[in-house]
Amino acid sequence: MIHSLRGIFDEDAELYDRARPSYPPALVRALAARVGLDEDSRVLEFGPGTGQLTVPIAELGCHVTAVELGPSMAAVARRNLRAFPRARVEVAEFEQWPLPREPFDLMVAATSFHWLDPATRLTKVADALRPDGILALVTTHHTAGGSRDFFVEVQDCYERWDPATPPGLRQSTDAETATDTTDLEAFGQVESLRFPQEITYTAQTYIDLLLTYSNHRALEPAARKGLLDGIRELIDTRHGGTITKRYLHELILVRRGGGY
Repeated sequence: MIHSLRGIFDEDAELYDRARPSYPPALVRALAARVGLDEDSRVLEFGPGTGQLTVPIAELGCHVTAVELGPSMAAVARRNLRAFPRARVEVAEFEQWPLPREPFDLMVAATSFHWLDPATRLTKVADALRPDGILALVTTHHTAGGSRDFFVEVQDCYERWDPATPPGLRQSTDAETATDTTDLEAFGQVESLRFPQEITYTAQTYIDLLLTYSNHRALEPAARKGLLDGIRELIDTRHGGTITKRYLHELILVRRGGGY
């Protein structure tokens, strides 16, 4: 099921580009500082989407190769990277993509690493990186904060329309949230940095955001319409037309065989 959903984002790349938030500038600065990125750095990115992290990395002057499964997503990413001749986007299934002869200094996967097969993904990463190269993962958590009452109330909509919703589901706090890095510890020393951000949405911009999530897009059309109509009504009638969502982004750095 996971593998079959990987290509669903390509259905509306323009919506994805418009609705998906960029990553906090502090996260990009920390990545650049911890890794030592400069114009000589060779960076490989898996699953760039439309360039939410690719563009700020390219702005550092790095050589960037981004491998994107969806041709429509890749086309928008290329448009967003037009000003950066050292950045290129390849359309390919990452597992089958032939690695270049020269290894990379850094591999990045921003909210995308979970799409790769856990049994084989670290082998591919190891083959791609130089012996002391770094794997950088960004994981995004939806944590308690912002419009707290809305995110409690909206669970009724999910329990009605999405059969996969656990009853009584509630958001965790930042302190309760962390990415499991057990499998990464065999690859190298792990460091985790955390960057929260809150974004305010109108009913329409929040619906647009939800339509970039694979689990929402995968719902049956009638269920998806019922869910989104219920969410829109809740925002407009009980929350004054806007809600604020809290994100917690984790930057996980793993250096092959060594420390920082």
